[in-house]
Amino acid sequence: MKRSQISSRTVAVTRSNNSYQSPQPKVKSNMRPRIILVLGDQLTPGMSSLAIADKDRDIVLIVEVQEETRYVPHHKKKVAFILAAMRHFAEELRRDGWTIDYVTLDDPSNTGSFTGEVGRAIGRHDAGAVIVTEPGEWRIVDMIGGWANSFGVPVHVQSDQRFLCTSTAFADWARGRKQLRMEYFYRYMRQKSGLLMSGDTPEGGQWNYDAENRKPAGANLFMPKPRRVEPDATTRAVLHLVGERLEGHFGDLQPFWFAVTRADAELARDTFLAEALPHFGDYQDAMLKDEKFLYHSILSLYLNVGLLDPLDLCRRVEAAYRSGRVPLNAAEGFIRQVIGWREFVRGIYWLRMPGYTDLNFLGANRPLPEFYWTGETDMACLKAAVDQTREEAYAHHIQRLMLTGNFALIAGIDPKAVHEWYLAVYADAFEWVEAPNTLGMSQFADGGLLGSKPYASSGNYINKMSNYCRSCRYDVKARTGEGACPLNALYWDFLDRNASKLKGNPRLAQIYATWSKMSEADRAAVRLSANRFLMTLKPWRQPSAPPPQTVGTGSDQSNTSRRPRRAPTSSAT
Repeated sequence: MKRSQISSRTVAVTRSNNSYQSPQPKVKSNMRPRIILVLGDQLTPGMSSLAIADKDRDIVLIVEVQEETRYVPHHKKKVAFILAAMRHFAEELRRDGWTIDYVTLDDPSNTGSFTGEVGRAIGRHDAGAVIVTEPGEWRIVDMIGGWANSFGVPVHVQSDQRFLCTSTAFADWARGRKQLRMEYFYRYMRQKSGLLMSGDTPEGGQWNYDAENRKPAGANLFMPKPRRVEPDATTRAVLHLVGERLEGHFGDLQPFWFAVTRADAELARDTFLAEALPHFGDYQDAMLKDEKFLYHSILSLYLNVGLLDPLDLCRRVEAAYRSGRVPLNAAEGFIRQVIGWREFVRGIYWLRMPGYTDLNFLGANRPLPEFYWTGETDMACLKAAVDQTREEAYAHHIQRLMLTGNFALIAGIDPKAVHEWYLAVYADAFEWVEAPNTLGMSQFADGGLLGSKPYASSGNYINKMSNYCRSCRYDVKARTGEGACPLNALYWDFLDRNASKLKGNPRLAQIYATWSKMSEADRAAVRLSANRFLMTLKPWRQPSAPPPQTVGTGSDQSNTSRRPRRAPTSSAT
């Protein structure tokens, strides 16, 4: 069974067809107030839950709960961003005439869970129903599925209109296809949205200009900086709270410069469109030491919490192209990231959950290395990626895929541990978008459902697309032996130990042919070098969680550790 399907006619919850029915809660069968629950990634005034609510009758509930800050050890800056954005959104709604019930993380009565806080709010307001827009993560969908019976009131779950493709529409598109490939989905979305179309054909005569978007960047290029926002009093209060409550969590809290209001997020968008987008296409795969952002937008976190609208953003990018301000490869490359990859991975997530996050096609089981948290490694590329992640709660997509992701893949790290790391450390990481990108695209844990081959690389790719290797103690041109780049031996060893599952992949045929032509002595040297390096990796030991009584004195602590029911996993972001 798939996602909860909640009927507006009854308190019972049923599941079918991977989608929600559209209830009709505007029919006022009784005039008791209803709780409109707004989650931390639903900070949009036009949310479907708010669209059907009555300002004169209903209560908007927004809650900060420990359960959401600690189910993985989230980066302090990520938590601060979300909480500060939530508080500013509450003020935005108050100014618009809504009645807001806001529960802070340090409220002494805070139970620490969504279930506990919704239950308390129903009691406080004598509410007759709960309305919520469908959550973005399976564990919360599963949680909400029990509320109608627990609370004895109807629970109406509305579809999320912020996405261009519903989970039902994606399932319809996927049905009957032998393979699910983003490129064909992306073409469908271009036709559906009309973005960068010239009648029935793609603008410029081709769908994808990715071949033009692989230029290495030089340090002599002008690098625009993302717009920075000085924290106001509300944000400073959140930073103080997070600094106290999550002191042991990963990541630097300061400097904090993220936008936390709609107006500031829109200014960040406008800065990107004017200053960085023109070169985004050419250098989107490039990496440079000491250049954290290059021409990337740093807008995904604002999209993912609802401060920016994805279709509006793409239309602005298209307008910049049509007015001659940006080249086609830049506009197309950016739009592909949003209506292609972003919508595609969400579709995969809801098509395969629950169970997708437990997939491990390659049987990788090595613990996550300690340096993913400390940055203490002599590999210059990985040290740069982890240090940047700790400082900014951000790394761009190639750093995630081809540095931290590539190492985890070729070293055989447990993909679930890798998934939980990515979910914890990046400000834009929510499970619907992060899990398929990590498990499918990066770790090939779904066996090729999302991507046609593993994105594995030796040091050669990193040397081509970055300048990290110039300052690294390892020799990127040496395959084995003392001082050789560890990625080189690990790459070939990865192919060797997974040959039974990967050798038949036509996209890897030439690579396996090269491996076969190596002498047995060379292959043995590769295996030895890889094994010696892997033996040096220190596993990360997860610290024990703090006691739950640090949240408050509420009565729902028993519910804060609830996890979703899991379907049996099978071979199938």
